[in-house]
Amino acid sequence: MSKLTKNQKSVADKIEAGKAYTLKEATELVKEITTTKFDASLDIDVRLGVDPRKANQMVRGVVSLPNGTGKVTRVLCLCTPDAEAAAKEAGADYVGLDEYIEKIKGGWTDIDVIITMPSCMGKLGPLGRVLGPRGLMPNPKSGTVTMDVAKAVKEVKQGKIDFKVDKAGIIHASIGKVSFTPEQIFENAKEFIATVIKLKPAAAKGTYIKSIFISSTMSKGIKVDPKSAE
Repeated sequence: MSKLTKNQKSVADKIEAGKAYTLKEATELVKEITTTKFDASLDIDVRLGVDPRKANQMVRGVVSLPNGTGKVTRVLCLCTPDAEAAAKEAGADYVGLDEYIEKIKGGWTDIDVIITMPSCMGKLGPLGRVLGPRGLMPNPKSGTVTMDVAKAVKEVKQGKIDFKVDKAGIIHASIGKVSFTPEQIFENAKEFIATVIKLKPAAAKGTYIKSIFISSTMSKGIKVDPKSAE
């Protein structure tokens, strides 16, 4: 068994095995145990007591993080010519329609979010095989298919994210950066968890929030007491 490095030992000493910390404690501790030299991302994993295979237990939604994500989100707005100016003014990195659809057909996916209008969705259908696996296909439920593309672009740029439960019943999301203050991390985590709780399916029985873990890139996960996050 290899010996722990000085940093690893320091981190190990700060986390009590098996302990569930309050959300406030966890958002302070995650900064202390992060030793990366770059501004690591902060992630939250919420295990739910749902069966994602059943349509009436699928949990999917959007949340606007009070302090943003800390990431630069590259937005492509596929819209009609009359909406292009507003989309650009709202902060979209790329704006257009047919020329970008052709670029995507050619393999270009150097973007994080695609926002479009209902009237343009017909043109995106053939791109499902490219966009679907990358999580880039616009969806009305996530607010990325809308008539008000400028508003949608602005919200995404300010920290709006979408999420959904995976096949294992877990929701994974990035809620900030290690450079955030503990208060900013706490506020983002609190808002995210509150949104997940609001989306509890009526068909879900028993314990809804089974576990919560907060971690940063390459750090250990910190177990959070779900009751402290309500």
